[in-house]
Amino acid sequence: MSTAFLAEMAAGSRARVQQARGNLRQAELEARVRTLAPPPTLRLSAAGFDLIAELKLRSPAAGVLASGTDALRERVSGYAQAGAAAVSVLTEPSRFDGTLAHLREAATILAPLQVPAMRKDFLVDPYQVLEARDAGAGGVLVILRMLTRAEIDALIECAHAHGLFVLLEAFDAADIEQLQQVAAAHRSGVLLAGVNCRDLGTLHVVPRRLFELAPLLPSGLPRVAESGVTSAADAAALAAAGYELLLVGSALMQGAEPAALAATLLAAGRQARGAS
Repeated sequence: MSTAFLAEMAAGSRARVQQARGNLRQAELEARVRTLAPPPTLRLSAAGFDLIAELKLRSPAAGVLASGTDALRERVSGYAQAGAAAVSVLTEPSRFDGTLAHLREAATILAPLQVPAMRKDFLVDPYQVLEARDAGAGGVLVILRMLTRAEIDALIECAHAHGLFVLLEAFDAADIEQLQQVAAAHRSGVLLAGVNCRDLGTLHVVPRRLFELAPLLPSGLPRVAESGVTSAADAAALAAAGYELLLVGSALMQGAEPAALAATLLAAGRQARGAS
């Protein structure tokens, strides 16, 4: 599995951090963050199955999914009203057309609904966790494959210090082994264990990987299936395989009625969890 795509994204991310630090020192950003009210808490359903719905304007594999901030308010509030536990917001600009402004706007919409926004990006530095918190986020994504262990620990420690949950993303069995080690070392905050079934070489999704890797995930963390979910049947099958959450982006962005699809996926997953 190629890591060229992640290397490209990491390099761009480091350049953005350097530029941002030139505009605002980390100490000043951290001081500002400490004055903010706590973000909404991630609340998982007693039904045992939840959804992280995604705002993603473009995908490297699927192309343009939406233009600008077209209907952002309607889409984000619709996700929350359909029952999403969190809303993931892409902030990577070069391949996903994302910005921190999208995250800030989504978090502002979600705060009264008590649903956290999650910054989804190729984070490499705690400065970016502080940026996420400053924009109103309640969670961040951490991609294990593209980081050293020291970088992973620094991101998690910063997130937990500021009340953010962390979705740890794995692509294969080696990543999951590292995920288990990381989870054992960080017990004081909220961690989610995610499997992304996208092939990093082709950028195509390989849904069978979600099922192959599910038994390897630690049972003590909520398990998240990422990528490749398009239907109620997918949601039911993944719930039966042991996943407690789905992260769904492209299917919701491309669907004519995203809130209705979100509700359908949730209902199917919860029914399957109840039957298992």
